[in-house]
Amino acid sequence: MMQKSWVCTIITQFFLCLSLFLVINLSQNQKKIIRNGNVNDIPMDMYFISVIGGVRNLEEQTLLIKQVEKVAKKFNARFVINIGELGEEDPLVQNATLRFPSVKIPWYSTRALRGRGVNHYLKQFKFAHGSLDIIVVDTGLYEASSNGAGDRQSQWLIDTLENSESKWCIAVGFHPLVACEEDTSQTEPKREFQSLHGVFLKYGVDAYISGPACANDVEERPIAKPKTGTARYKGPLLTKMNRNSPYSMEKVNGFLLHKVSALEIVSYLVTLEGDVVQKIFLHQRGKDIM
Repeated sequence: MMQKSWVCTIITQFFLCLSLFLVINLSQNQKKIIRNGNVNDIPMDMYFISVIGGVRNLEEQTLLIKQVEKVAKKFNARFVINIGELGEEDPLVQNATLRFPSVKIPWYSTRALRGRGVNHYLKQFKFAHGSLDIIVVDTGLYEASSNGAGDRQSQWLIDTLENSESKWCIAVGFHPLVACEEDTSQTEPKREFQSLHGVFLKYGVDAYISGPACANDVEERPIAKPKTGTARYKGPLLTKMNRNSPYSMEKVNGFLLHKVSALEIVSYLVTLEGDVVQKIFLHQRGKDIM
């Protein structure tokens, strides 16, 4: 009888130890997975970068790409949106790929030159609390809409927005929606982009990222070393899409880091020196940010 009780005790202790081992091991694995950001490959929040492409002098371009690389690594950015006329042939995209291959994240580009065909597409990115749609439109088609390509793109855009179930939607194009005026907050959309702007409003697009509206949106400041002279900091233009202030814009220089979370989208302006000089609350669910 005593021997049977002793055997039962040993067996019970063995299974208790085994259970404890499994619990600890699973807990450690779960912490490791969370720490590496691989819970079903879906992060809690999501970061991405938007930047203006085009031709720059070598030093300014190198500074820009280095800062994009640094910020992308620090915040684990999922992708970079390059706003330019040439699409994948843009000099910034090509040089970023050649000179800094360590930035192993996708670069998506806009296109706006005539005669290069329709170039619109949808990219969807999931995070823990939903998903983000990035819709890239070819704004050059609206400036040369006589061939009907702009109408076909608009229908594709409407169909895409109607069928989307994503929590957030940001549209991207090369041309700004508004004309260059001193009082940009009261500016009407350009005539050729009125229909595009109307679609954005109707279907709840949260924001539109483009090139700057005016040449004076690009501030002239000394870069890095005084002996290099002055460079023009070219940065994206962020247009907020809400019905209370539909034409509200932010003039920015440098590039933008965007954070997408469950309740809001926040954008940070980063200069070529790596300084964060502005924080923009783009939109919050249930509350429009003026």
